[in-house]
Amino acid sequence: MSKRLDYNQIAPAGVKALGGVYGYVMQSKLPAVLVELVYLRISQINNCAYCLDMHTRDLLKKGQNIEKLALVQAWREAGNLFDARERAALAWAETVTRVAETGVPDEAYQAASAVFEERELVDLTLAIGLMNAYNRMAISFRNTPQAAIEKQNEHAA
Repeated sequence: MSKRLDYNQIAPAGVKALGGVYGYVMQSKLPAVLVELVYLRISQINNCAYCLDMHTRDLLKKGQNIEKLALVQAWREAGNLFDARERAALAWAETVTRVAETGVPDEAYQAASAVFEERELVDLTLAIGLMNAYNRMAISFRNTPQAAIEKQNEHAA
């Protein structure tokens, strides 16, 4: 699969606008690891190889162990590996990402608002929307995951 186009080059102002939202989310009260776990889960749902690769690498750099990352997709069955806020954030990320299917039911909102303050919930929802936008850009224009680039370079050497 080859890259279709480089949207960073074609629409830098649009990409910069998304980066502004990213910057806002990263300066919010939400812990960076929690946000990255949410980004990873959304990228799993959307099957975005580029973002899966990037967020896995970012979480490993932030000290998260591979066992936890391997279980993000099955976080409900992972016992106490994920704390209450992580579980609430992952559940909210799933229902908001699948909004066309779920309609984001009242029970999901009540569960998330039991764990997050209003501002945190808004910031988390902005992060979820942002990652869904990034996934759609990367998938639509076929961004190549870093792991695939490294493998290609390995074979070229």
